Amino acid sequence: MAGTLRIRKQSITEMDVDCIVNAANSQLRHGGGVCGAIFAAAGARELQTACDALGHCPTGEAVITPGFKLKAKYIVHAVGPIWQGGSHNEETLLYSCYQNAMKVACAKGCRSIAFPLISSGIYGYPVKEAWRAAIKAIQESPYEMDVTIAVIDDRALQLGTSILSQEAKTASPAR
Repeated sequence: MAGTLRIRKQSITEMDVDCIVNAANSQLRHGGGVCGAIFAAAGARELQTACDALGHCPTGEAVITPGFKLKAKYIVHAVGPIWQGGSHNEETLLYSCYQNAMKVACAKGCRSIAFPLISSGIYGYPVKEAWRAAIKAIQESPYEMDVTIAVIDDRALQLGTSILSQEAKTASPAR
């Protein structure tokens, strides 16, 4: 990945980036948590109409809509896996979710993107493992973008910052 990867404590709906990522459900329906906040900030009726036109998005995939009332020009709707104990391909699906979100954003010319920590809320993905999957997928992405992971919880922020720091140390050559 060329570009930067940073973690910020900020609502994703307030991010000044080309696109933000919605932790979507496969039916692309207005939901709770991050999804509900994005729908409310973007304009729920307009966003739901755009999502209805797309119809469906399988787990691990991503689709894109306009950002409507957001600062971001686009919203990428990425469907993460529901945690089922870790033996149902969850890690691969979550990795694909991040990669596919960056792919569809890049195809629209986006140079900056903000993600929530996908699947770590009501989908039950353990936060530490969600961070590892997110950071790995972003760092291994072939798409050149500046990436921010936006969280609103201090514990998630500290854990993500720690894991990102550990990854940077292991990726650096020994002196």
